[in-house]
Amino acid sequence: MSAQLIPVEPPPSYEDARKSPIPDSKSPSATPGARKPPPGPPPPLDVPYLNDLRRQRVVLASASPRRRQLLAQIGLYKIDICPSKFAEDLPYSLGALNYVLETASAKAMDVYKREIDNHEKGEPAIIISADTIIVSHDGRILEKPRGEVDHLNMLKMLRDQGEHKVMTAVAVMRPLESAVEPGYKMETHVEETTVKFDSNVSDELILAYVRTRDGNDKAGGYGIQTAGSILIERIEGSYDNVVGLPLRATLRLIEKVMEPEEDLDEELDNVFDGKAYED
Repeated sequence: MSAQLIPVEPPPSYEDARKSPIPDSKSPSATPGARKPPPGPPPPLDVPYLNDLRRQRVVLASASPRRRQLLAQIGLYKIDICPSKFAEDLPYSLGALNYVLETASAKAMDVYKREIDNHEKGEPAIIISADTIIVSHDGRILEKPRGEVDHLNMLKMLRDQGEHKVMTAVAVMRPLESAVEPGYKMETHVEETTVKFDSNVSDELILAYVRTRDGNDKAGGYGIQTAGSILIERIEGSYDNVVGLPLRATLRLIEKVMEPEEDLDEELDNVFDGKAYED
């Protein structure tokens, strides 16, 4: 195994967790006279609003390394990590969808209030926040495991119940230069993916996985992109949603909030003129 693939840091404790190759010129598929791509990683997506953001301050209201890695996949490499201090203590009685959506929105608002007048770093261009929960087959909301016993019982329950849902709410907020209330534009989305555990996974294998501590800091207690994949038989929906950030939906939200403010003013004028209510 290459040294680059070996984790440089040990998995977190439960307490810490809570706080394609270039074708060969001789290959039949190679195009005669075609120029080989330059060495190194592929260039970032050449999209106007992403190109603008790469020159500005993009704030991620999360300490999740997985979300940062996913944003890098769309070319947002320079991310300012400003974890939200929101307590995440909303009542589960809200229901799964409202719970995860209001939590993600509150995270964005918390960071917005703290960073909007940051004289050292400057005002954020956008703030991206997210919250991921697991909803068991019987409707229970699961977040990060509290300890080894809780972790073990959580994974056994998910196996025994068969399918469960992963829900991630994403909120993207952009401060506005105009004085239009409330001073920002925010777009939100909730992505849902169905995950089915392998019913034949043994208690011993689950315990072995728990002791790797790989799932300590993950909702539901497992990571699909790491060793937790051994527990999973199949998924229906977005893979990166299970990882922690649905990229396709996040890209749409970014595009929406990056619309020029004159377009926003026109939308408001239409509302005030009553045009927005016309068929």
